[in-house]
Amino acid sequence: MSYRVAMDIGGTFTDVVCYDERTGAVTASKAPTTPQDLAEGVFAALGRVVADPADISFFVHGTTQGLNALLERKGARALLLASRGGRDVYQIARGNRERMFDLRYRKPEPLVPRQDVMEVGGRLDYRGGELVPLDEESVRQAARRAREEGFDAVAVCLLFSFADPAHEIRAGEILRAELGDDVLVVLSHEVAREWREYERTSSAVLEAYTGPVVRRYLSRVERRFAERGLAVPVHVMQSSGGLVNASHAMRRPLQTLLSGPVGGTMGGVAASRLLNRENVICVDMGGTSFDVSLVVGGRPDLSAEARVEGYPVLMPIVNLHTIGAGGGSIAYAEVGALRVGPESAGAVPGPACYGRGGVRPTVTDANVVLGRVDPTWFAGGQMTLDVDAAGMAVATLAEELRLDPLMLAEGICEVANAKMAQAIRTLTVEHGVEPREFALVAFGGAGAMHAAFIARELGISEVVVPRFPGAFSAWGMLEAEVRRDLTHPYFRPQETLDGTEMARNFALLEDEALDALSGQGVPEPRRRIEHAVDMRYAGQDYTLTIPLREAAEPAEPGFLAAIAARYADAHTGRYGHATPEAPVEFVMLRSTGFGSFPRAAAAPPSAPGQEAQDVRDVIFDGDVHRTPVLRRSALDGELTGPAIVVEETATTVIPPGCLATVDDNGFLILKVNL
Repeated sequence: MSYRVAMDIGGTFTDVVCYDERTGAVTASKAPTTPQDLAEGVFAALGRVVADPADISFFVHGTTQGLNALLERKGARALLLASRGGRDVYQIARGNRERMFDLRYRKPEPLVPRQDVMEVGGRLDYRGGELVPLDEESVRQAARRAREEGFDAVAVCLLFSFADPAHEIRAGEILRAELGDDVLVVLSHEVAREWREYERTSSAVLEAYTGPVVRRYLSRVERRFAERGLAVPVHVMQSSGGLVNASHAMRRPLQTLLSGPVGGTMGGVAASRLLNRENVICVDMGGTSFDVSLVVGGRPDLSAEARVEGYPVLMPIVNLHTIGAGGGSIAYAEVGALRVGPESAGAVPGPACYGRGGVRPTVTDANVVLGRVDPTWFAGGQMTLDVDAAGMAVATLAEELRLDPLMLAEGICEVANAKMAQAIRTLTVEHGVEPREFALVAFGGAGAMHAAFIARELGISEVVVPRFPGAFSAWGMLEAEVRRDLTHPYFRPQETLDGTEMARNFALLEDEALDALSGQGVPEPRRRIEHAVDMRYAGQDYTLTIPLREAAEPAEPGFLAAIAARYADAHTGRYGHATPEAPVEFVMLRSTGFGSFPRAAAAPPSAPGQEAQDVRDVIFDGDVHRTPVLRRSALDGELTGPAIVVEETATTVIPPGCLATVDDNGFLILKVNL
């Protein structure tokens, strides 16, 4: 067994990367995603890089099963158990209006309707002390209803269970005994052992809603791979950018919610290390969506809390901003104006140029009409594009808008580029981050085709296109580490802080994290633990997470002054000001276990080949430019645009005036003329 394999299942294509541990060779390929049975696309892509799954020594993949179930509202039917008197916590949610001046704003529809929320007796106080014993009969009554009415999952969220989960644990034992393995039982303290009742309830409901779909999918994948001879565990990417094996992911399916997109972020982390650039913007343009994430200081930009489709979720999660803009995004006319996306042609029928029955123009069709795609060597020669079909689709819309077809094609690309640039501003400018101080790492099947134009609009002078950009998210998964995140509620004002006690709590969390890594098969020399504490100024509602050097640091002399100064610096960085003289409060302890694997080498540039180069007419800024079409494997030295660079998984468009070079790691570096 010598092949390390990663796979990213997208809306249009399934991408696969294979690293040969013996030779250091990296190969990539793709196959059309098969929505009716994802395993078909998985094995079609896998068969192009590995002949026998038994030769695989490590396998990881990203899945969007849970996210798709949420986006399409095709999740499980869930029953929610709440403490007596707390039935409406989930329905009321937060009373604040998030978008004050948006007159059409509506809160997301609850995933569990009020009639499917049941109350159970029993009560804890805010410290976790028992006031009223758990009413076990009310839990059994809920189990009978779940069984009789065919619920797929039961979520349990009892008041103050983050302080002491005893009541939830007992409720879970009763439910599992009554319902067996056919119904997923979700306990809120296992999903998120954190305060804020609504957010914790929302997180538990999200796991109950998406969990059965994810569990069925992972179980099917494990079974199908085992039948074909895979002898190693299936690993899954988490929303935090870390890996877990499939058995753990089936127990905690919510952690895979953004499993697919974050692979690209972790690839960006690896690229930032190889490029010696601490700050990069990662942009992933596929067939359906455009995902933006940041790498800051060489680390992925993470949050301990996020919103997905408007629903709050408490778990470490890569800050991703996604819009409906991809190669398959459909262009259409609306009240006489051009619109692009978010509707996508998807994998079936796909863009018109795919020849699968699509007739509406897409971004990919526009690029074909402009000459920016090699129709005879698309996806490494696996597809031949129908140029006439693309032209007909664009011409039909051009006639409706009374525009020249070439002008409309360029307009489609410009509208898509503007939308994608605005998506980047949402994560940067709107948070006080200057995008011009970052390099743009572009990947996905269509990212390198549009990256230079997006960078120019944002004032970014450098674009990095990695090897196999269409499969970069899969390559990023090979660079990720096993990760387990643990939390412990710990509310202490600074005047009552006992540093020795805090250190003891961190030591317990560290032992638990190390045990979890051991259970994931990580050898002891490859384990490490990082600690942090959530802090705020007294009177504040929300917190900032401040890293610690080690578990024992709180017991050291001068810890309080040192951590308060670190918090003030973080507050200034986030909000532009701080109040160093104000007292601080500690809210949550966090420990994260990491387990590393041997890294896959960056794909080196191939030796210059002898492939014949074509020269064709390509439209840039309304003008025709004679443009060479080059194989990436043949590139060497510097290249001045215009040029079209093709490879197995993507096409890179180098506009006129841009300078491109290939570095020692095989990255294509574009210097954009601003």
